[in-house]
Amino acid sequence: MSPGVVVLDYGSGNLRSAERAVARAGAEVTVTADWDAALAADGLVVPGVGAFAACMAGLRSVRGDQIIGRRLAGGRPVLGICVGMQILFGKGIEHGVTTEGCDEWPGTVERLDAPVVPHMGWSTVDAPGGSVLFQGMDAGTRFYFVHSYAVRRWDLEPDPTGRIEPPLVTWAEHGDRFVAAVENGPLCATQFHPEKSGDAGAALLRNWLSTLS
Repeated sequence: MSPGVVVLDYGSGNLRSAERAVARAGAEVTVTADWDAALAADGLVVPGVGAFAACMAGLRSVRGDQIIGRRLAGGRPVLGICVGMQILFGKGIEHGVTTEGCDEWPGTVERLDAPVVPHMGWSTVDAPGGSVLFQGMDAGTRFYFVHSYAVRRWDLEPDPTGRIEPPLVTWAEHGDRFVAAVENGPLCATQFHPEKSGDAGAALLRNWLSTLS
């Protein structure tokens, strides 16, 4: 039986391309902002394009931040894509304006430090051992990025007791290093667009769907 996935409709993101890509990867997909449907789905995809502040405003308008928090509290999978990943961090700074994010991870989304911005095109990533999202992919696999902002420093300190597994952080480079993906229990996210990344993106989405119960 195919897993049921909701693509959260909060007024931002390539909703239809995300819907088609996740469906091709093997899920039954619904695009909606309905509270009950988003909470009940096997997986929730949070896409996002454009400005951090606008995405957060749209997300809060449909209580998307609460949906994400409620799902994660129950161990229910969430996948953020592009700005849908960025809003999971503590804050974003654009044009000198700071906007609070969902704060699932500490960290600041800021402008890339690179000769050419935006970062637009295909790039490789440096995935850690044990990654589920990148399982079965070689080091030369490329993914499609379109962004001017990213998280350039990982601020989450390891659990001193060693009882909590640290998130798996994948990096990429454009000017300097930035966070390209995170895997943290039920919460996963990618800065690149898997729905625009051809066979590699399809493989990543299938890997994510394999984690849904």
